[in-house]
Amino acid sequence: MKRSLFAIVFDVMVVRLVRSGTRWWWRSCARWVGVSALAASMVPALAFPVVVTDDQGRQVNVMAAPQRIVTLLPSLAETVCELGHCPRLVGVDRFTQWPASIARLPRVGGGLDPDIEAIVALRPDLVLTSGSGRVAQRLQALGLTVIALEPRTLADTRRVLKEVSRVLTGSDRDGTLAWVRLETGVGNAAQSIPPRSRGGTVYFEVGSGPYAAGEASFIGELIARLGARSIVPAALGPFPKINPEFVVRADPGVILIAADQAAGLASRPGWAGLRAVREARVCAFSPAEGDVLVRAGPRLAEAARLLASCLASKAPTLPTVAPGAMPPAMPALRP
Repeated sequence: MKRSLFAIVFDVMVVRLVRSGTRWWWRSCARWVGVSALAASMVPALAFPVVVTDDQGRQVNVMAAPQRIVTLLPSLAETVCELGHCPRLVGVDRFTQWPASIARLPRVGGGLDPDIEAIVALRPDLVLTSGSGRVAQRLQALGLTVIALEPRTLADTRRVLKEVSRVLTGSDRDGTLAWVRLETGVGNAAQSIPPRSRGGTVYFEVGSGPYAAGEASFIGELIARLGARSIVPAALGPFPKINPEFVVRADPGVILIAADQAAGLASRPGWAGLRAVREARVCAFSPAEGDVLVRAGPRLAEAARLLASCLASKAPTLPTVAPGAMPPAMPALRP
């Protein structure tokens, strides 16, 4: 039978007591207490109840660490799992696909059309939902604890990681560490792009319509972090529906699009003349890759790697970019 470290240390101290007398015993005890106190001080205190102001401006009191959680937004389920608390999930929305361990969980509709009866039947002590619509008020009226959080930017992603960490553990430490991992991953992706592939323009289509990722979106922020620029200005909003003629006039250097839409690009009016189409500078993403790219959550470092791989292989050579030029840094961490 394996003995605990405490038992081994205790036996050693007893032997030393017998050999050296009681004076050594009291000195050792003092040291042991001091080390124990130091170790305890390094463990963050669990501060419940936690008060959270959610994205709808509601102050929500969380009295104890929730053990039965329902999420109604994929990025929120991913955040719970990234923080190490996947086993607490008892239900997710129909669009959540990651991580694989959630495949067995009940599906409770979507963020805009939740199955209220199914959610209540799961007896959650916390529901995490998006900041859109009246879902939070409907569920709260049924006596459920509901927090609306929806990351839309890189800064939002950091904030949501920290807030969900506070709600689950009483401390934002795990959320801060998750953000550091994310930031490091994005930085590594940026450094993987050769200088010659930086400084170009990008068209990122997020859906038919077409809808595009603009400079104001988290995708646009990632693209800028990697040294490129979305052709859709921030003034048009994060994900505007645009006129296809707009893309023709902008003539982006690289096009990023879902694989099932890539084959028909040349048949769009005027698009056959786009340099990205003529020179096959198109990155086509699978559905699984698309899930990573269009969600502002803990997998943004993976999204950055996908974008960086695309730019490194498809971006036109730009000799005017100074060797060693680096894109702007992500927002600095603050306590």
